[in-house]
Amino acid sequence: MRLIRCAVVVVAVVALFSSVAQVASGSSVPGFAPASTSWTSPQRGFVLGYSRCAGSGWCPRLLGTDDAGVHWRALGAPPMSLPDNHNHVRLVAAGGTDLYVTDGTDIVATRDGGRRWFPVQLPGAAAQRYVAKIVEHGGRSFVLVTGHSGDTETTTVHSGPAGSPVLQPLPGFSVQGGITYGDLAVRGGLQIVLDADYRTEFYWTSHDGVRFTTAPAPCPEGSTASLGGVRDGQVLALCSSSPGSPQPGSSQRKLYRAPRLGETFRATAEAPTVGITQAFDAATADSATVAAEGGGDGFLHRTTDGGRTWRTTVLSERGVGLWDLDFPDGATGVVVDGLPDAESGSAVYRTTDGGRTWAPLALA
Repeated sequence: MRLIRCAVVVVAVVALFSSVAQVASGSSVPGFAPASTSWTSPQRGFVLGYSRCAGSGWCPRLLGTDDAGVHWRALGAPPMSLPDNHNHVRLVAAGGTDLYVTDGTDIVATRDGGRRWFPVQLPGAAAQRYVAKIVEHGGRSFVLVTGHSGDTETTTVHSGPAGSPVLQPLPGFSVQGGITYGDLAVRGGLQIVLDADYRTEFYWTSHDGVRFTTAPAPCPEGSTASLGGVRDGQVLALCSSSPGSPQPGSSQRKLYRAPRLGETFRATAEAPTVGITQAFDAATADSATVAAEGGGDGFLHRTTDGGRTWRTTVLSERGVGLWDLDFPDGATGVVVDGLPDAESGSAVYRTTDGGRTWAPLALA
C-alpha cells in the first residue's frame, strides 16, 4: 500500500484496445525509463516503462524476462499514457501471461502476455478515484479503489472472475471518512484491510476468495496497515502513523506479526522513523523491508530479526518515490526508484541477498 497518493484527475474510460507482441530476445529500448515492475518468480518478471515518442510525449514499452533479467524481450505495450499528474503507473503480473496496468484512474488488462489489452470497468467507483492495488486470488480479481467526493473519501473493494472486463463492488467491503486507505495481500491467503481517519480499521481473511472471515485488525488506533502476506506461517504487517509524525518527512512505524491468519497481531520494537512510508514487503518471517522517502532521499529500512533491530540503506538521492517493493522469494527483491518523466529519471533496483545490498537492474 502506498501512503502518499498523487493528485487524481478525471480520465475518460478507455475503449477496447489491442496490441501485437513484438518478440526481440535480448533487446533494449533507446531512452527506456522504467515506471513499474512485477515478478511472478525470481526468474520471471516484467518491467513497464516509457520512452520518448517520435513526435512528442511518452510512449509505453513493456519488457519481459524468464532468466532474472539476463535477457529481455519486448511485449505488446499497454495503451496507457504517462499521466500528466505524475501518478505512479502500476504494472501487476498475476500470472505468466495475465497482466494489469493502471494509471490510478483506469485499468487495462491482458490474458495473453500483451497481444490484446482490454479495459476493466469499475461500476459505482467515483469519477475522481485512485486505484491503489490489484491482485488475483482463487480465480478472482480484487481491486482496491479510493474515491473522492468533496471532503469525503470512500475506499472500496471491487471483485469478479479473473479476466472479467467488469468488476463489481464487493458488498460490505467499504469504509468512509476524511481520509481512507486499505491494502490487499494474497501470499498465503487473501487479506483485506480498510482504514478510516487512523481510527477505524477493518480486516478480513479468505482462503478461496469467496468466503471471508473477520479477524482482529493488525494495527492499533492512530496507525494504518500495510500487509506483507504470510511468510513461513507468520502473518506480517507494518503499522505506520500519519505522514509527518513525529516530524516533517517522517513516520512512526512498527512491524506486527500474527502466528497464523485470523489470530491476534503482536508488535515488535520501533522501526526507524525517517522518511514517509511508501511501500512494505516481507522476504521471510523475520526479514522485512520498508521503502520510505524524505528530504530528497530514498530509504530502505530492513530488519532480519523480526523487527527487533533495523538497518537503513540510502538507495539514491532521486527523492521522487519508491514503488513496487516486492520479494518473490526470501533472497530476491525489486523496487522502482523515481518516475520516467522526473528530472532525475528512474531505475529498477534488485537484491539477491534478501535486501542487504541493492544494484540497478540492466534492462537490455
